[in-house]
Amino acid sequence: MNTPAPRLSPLFRSDTQAEILARLILNPDRSYTTAELARAASAPYATAHREVQRLIDAGLLTQEKVGRAIRLSANQSDPAFAPVGELLRLSYGPAVVVPRVLAGLAGIQEAYLYGSWAARREGERGSPPGDIDVLVVGNPPRSEIHDAAAHAEQVLGREVNIRLVSPQAWREGTDLFVKTVRDRPRIRLDLQENSW
Repeated sequence: MNTPAPRLSPLFRSDTQAEILARLILNPDRSYTTAELARAASAPYATAHREVQRLIDAGLLTQEKVGRAIRLSANQSDPAFAPVGELLRLSYGPAVVVPRVLAGLAGIQEAYLYGSWAARREGERGSPPGDIDVLVVGNPPRSEIHDAAAHAEQVLGREVNIRLVSPQAWREGTDLFVKTVRDRPRIRLDLQENSW
């Protein structure tokens, strides 16, 4: 079965491969199991396992047995680590970095990436995304949201716009902005992933 080239970066063989690599390389201090990576990439376990094995064979990942689990980490000594990391930061980075900076902030019920980045991730044609649009449902402190956006901008190297929407407005869906976001591609962010 031929998989179409990813719209975010056709240099990767698939979105699954890029999602797995992004989790590992953009979080070099963490390790994951194949099952965790499959969940993060929304991929079947068998597919994630094949991709992980290819990346181990290429030298980009290391594995360590911890109890009964095999933990996978980025191989930071591989010469490709830094350049691949930069490419991932520019393409798949928002789905890794934004949840990390939002995790733990009080008052957030849900968060989504929307706009051009989400559209490209969902396969829509178009020019490469410029800025990153984030929708936060909840009532977190605005100063903390501002700090989170600034931190994400620093890591991603592009503007990050976070828009707050009250839980009631999101639930009702009558606001024009909310309707537009709901009708267009959006990527729900897993803010619990950082607690694994």
